[in-house]
Amino acid sequence: MTTGQAAVYVYGIVPADVEPEPHASGVGDPPGEVSVVRHGEIAALVSTLASDRPLGTPDDLTAHAELLDGSAAVAPVLPLRFGAVMTDAEAVENELLGANEDEFRSALEQLEGRAQFVIRGRYVEDAILRELLDENAEAARLRDAIRDKPEDATRNERIALGELINQAIEAKRAEDTRRVVTELEALDPLVNQRDPTDEEDAVHVAVLVELARQNELEDTLRRLGEDWDGRVELNLLGPMAAYDFVTKRAPEE
Repeated sequence: MTTGQAAVYVYGIVPADVEPEPHASGVGDPPGEVSVVRHGEIAALVSTLASDRPLGTPDDLTAHAELLDGSAAVAPVLPLRFGAVMTDAEAVENELLGANEDEFRSALEQLEGRAQFVIRGRYVEDAILRELLDENAEAARLRDAIRDKPEDATRNERIALGELINQAIEAKRAEDTRRVVTELEALDPLVNQRDPTDEEDAVHVAVLVELARQNELEDTLRRLGEDWDGRVELNLLGPMAAYDFVTKRAPEE
């Protein structure tokens, strides 16, 4: 592409009858106006972008996610990875939509009426440490051995205690994640267990469930939150596009 030409940024694939919200804006500075490129029963949400304009600012990432997540709340959305840029609308129709029509249509049918939610739980530090020390005699012994003593004089004990605590938290995390997944089985979800992003993560899972059952999902997590009050802080994000389950790449230019 020649420097300065307009390119087409592609957010995701939707049914052909989807219309963007009035004044919906996307990536870019100023933000590009969102439109639709259609092909048969499927379409792509797009906006124009200067081809030499670098991507990757926090505002770009937010605009990409907000457009997809807002769409996923009202229609099935097959998200494309952030940074999907094609030369023009004709390339979007032929090289993206036309070349993958059957796959995209099938994926949208599977997503009909469903959206992704992310469940995140963080241990309350003092509570989980008390729990681990109550359950692990060796950890409690090491804690007592280093209490009120110089750090240099108890280096080995501190290292050993840290390793014991990390192992115990990993076991707790696995146990607590299994409980959450089990509690959600009645909702018939697809589940993707995410890697922890913090040593105090208790649960980090993405689930794909029917939007009509969002209240049931919230009620289930509310009950869990009551059981874990003061031990785990639970948060629910969504509805959002199904990034963990069906995110696609655009063709390379």
